[in-house]
Formats: sequence, structure tokens, C-alpha cells
Amino acid sequence: MKSIGSNVFVVLPPSTVHGAVIFGKNSDRPQNEVQEVIHVPGKSFSSGDKLECTYIEVPQVEATKAVILSKPSWMWGAEMGANEDGVVIGNQPVSTVVTDESPDEERLLGTDLVRLGLERSSSASEAVNVITSLLEEFGQGGPCSDYLSLSYHNSFLIADAKEVWVLETGGRLWAAECVTGGTRHISNRLSITTKIDRMSENLKQYAKDKLQWDEGTELNFSKLFSNANDEMACLSLDHRILEDKIAQVEKFSAENMFEILRDKKSSICKPSIDGDDFATTASHVSVILPKDSEKPSCHWFTGTPDPSLSVFKPFIFTPNVTISRHTISPTFDEDPAKVKPRFQKAVAREHNLYRLHRAAVIDKINVLNQLQEMEKSCVQDVEKFLDTFQPGQSLSEVDDLLKDVVETEVKFLK
Repeated sequence: MKSIGSNVFVVLPPSTVHGAVIFGKNSDRPQNEVQEVIHVPGKSFSSGDKLECTYIEVPQVEATKAVILSKPSWMWGAEMGANEDGVVIGNQPVSTVVTDESPDEERLLGTDLVRLGLERSSSASEAVNVITSLLEEFGQGGPCSDYLSLSYHNSFLIADAKEVWVLETGGRLWAAECVTGGTRHISNRLSITTKIDRMSENLKQYAKDKLQWDEGTELNFSKLFSNANDEMACLSLDHRILEDKIAQVEKFSAENMFEILRDKKSSICKPSIDGDDFATTASHVSVILPKDSEKPSCHWFTGTPDPSLSVFKPFIFTPNVTISRHTISPTFDEDPAKVKPRFQKAVAREHNLYRLHRAAVIDKINVLNQLQEMEKSCVQDVEKFLDTFQPGQSLSEVDDLLKDVVETEVKFLK
């Protein structure tokens, strides 16, 4: 089994279009795992209500935010997504030396924490508080695949229009770094060193007692807590890829992030290859616009594997937004007595767009190239809409934006 090697990127102003924060993530997951794109409206709940996450229950909050999620169809949590207030989160698996609790024991998954952070936060800073509070109370753990032996700790890149937070965890311990400019990237190794802006209350005591940290020296989170013997900790990426792309363009845009996520040479994009258990199963880009501009943020999702062969499709939160049924997986009976073999299970979860895309990769590759031309036209249309958008203007004309683009893609693929 080859190791996961997902990547999350962010570029902050002033290098970006519209003064936006631009987020991008490739979700590298087990091959043939279907990732669906769903929209969940905000809801109100009664006191005492419980929320069933992938494995455990947690108390529900009084009200949740509307969210758009890209998620493995078998779990409650999400790999990446955004909420109506312009908060965007993606997570990464990491390996640490914290072994107080078995990572195989069912608790909250990192993907559960992504979704909980999005549903319960109005800012990136608040999302850090939400995720860390839940992490400390309930812990993290449990199988991260429904057919591979896979469990891990998590790091998160959390962004809004004002700031970006990198949150890295080991068990119930955590450290967070605030990023206010330039670029940032996380992958499958701890990256926070000595710039720690928030941390769990007992982090230093744990480092002193268990990791022989000398209180007279600066605490380096990555150096102390990384599991150097794990394959994931050895993964690295040339950090110049973002800087090189920024240097080539006047202002970094969503399309520039698409290019980075499609880069096979760097292994950022991992196509399906025989013998490798992991591939890029879905991708997400967000252009998060400053709230004082009163222009809506736009979030782009593939909903299909391998971004070099997929189309990024736009979504904008509106009061009456709709999405297409073609990106939503059918429900699947998880009764242990009825569990199907791996391939049958994967096929049972295929949403219509995934199924048509998989067939097109085999015998309609020219159609996929045509669809990427459609993507360019769609980007231009969205840019024009944002350029001309006026404060107070109705968003009703983009209620069906994602739905229309998905259904156009489906017609091409049939």
C-alpha cells in the first residue's frame, strides 16, 4: 500500500484577484471511493438534541450554518467544504508520536471535525475553537476507510476572507498557527514549528513529561510531535510551486489553483494507477471574497476523480440555492449481514456524475477535453458576474449555478 499524499494550499492577498483568499485541495483517498458533493441548509434544533456523526454522537447546537461539502459517501463527515459565512476547511492525515489512545478506537474522525467546524463557525478563528473543543472532549479515531485498514491523526487548513489558520493535532493535543499573508501549504507531515499562536492547555506539560522537551528552549511542535518513522511523515512537496505560479501571473486566480491541483509531475494530482491504493478522488477550490466588498464567494468542486480529467463546477450560496441530484450518492444499507464485496460496495455508492465520468475516462476522453473548455467559459461568466455585482443585488440568477453546470456536464457525458 502506498501512502496518502493529499495537499491543501492557500494564497492570501495582495497576490490574488479581487483581494480574495484562494483555497485549493486535492482529496487523495482510497481508489474507487466515491466522493459526493452535497448542500446542507442551515437548521435550528431543540435543546438536548444529539448529532450522529460517523461513529459517535455529540450534542447538537442550537443552529447550524448552511454548508457545501465534498465528502466520501459512506461517512457523515467531509474532506473539504465551505459554509455560508465564507469559512472553508480541508483536513490532512498526519502521523504523530502521541499514542495515549488507539487511533483505531471509534471517536470523531478528522472529516467529522471538518464538517462540525463548518456547520458551527462564523469565522476561521471560531472554527479553530469549535474543532479543538470537540477534539479535547471526544478525541479522534476510528477507521478512515470502509474497506482499507486506515486510521490517523489530522491537520487542518481553515480559511476565511481575513485570515488562515493551520491546526495540527496529535490525539487530543493540538497547536495552531495564524497566517495573515503570503502562501501556506499542508500535506501529510506536521508543519507548525515554533510559531504557535494557540495550543492545548497541556501541550507543554506533555512535551516535557513524555518527549523530554527542555523548558528552557523554544517548543518546536513539528520536531517534537512528528513520527519520523512513519511513511507519511517522510512525504514532502516543493514549496516553490505556489511561489513560481504567483510569479508567472499578474494576480493569482481560481484557474491558477486549478492548474496546481492538476499537476501530475509534482504528484499533487494522483491519477488512478494499478498497484496504488490511493488516488485523487475529488478536488475543491474556493475564492473567498472580503465581506466588505459585499460580493459573494465562489466555491468550485469536481465531484469526480483526477482533476486533470475533471471539470471544476461553481457554487455560490444564495437564499434559494439548489444543486443537482447527479452529485448525490444513493443511500447504502450498512447492515453487516448485507455488506457487499469491495467493488460492489463502491459501485452501489456511485452517483450519476461519477458513473458517467468513469465511463468517459475509458472511451470518451475527447469529451472530457471539450468539457474543460466549457469550464473556461464558466470561469469567465462567474468573473463577469462578480465584476459587475453591486451591493444589494439579488443572487437569484445564480440559485441554480452548480445544478446547471453539472447537468450540462451529464448531457455531454451520456
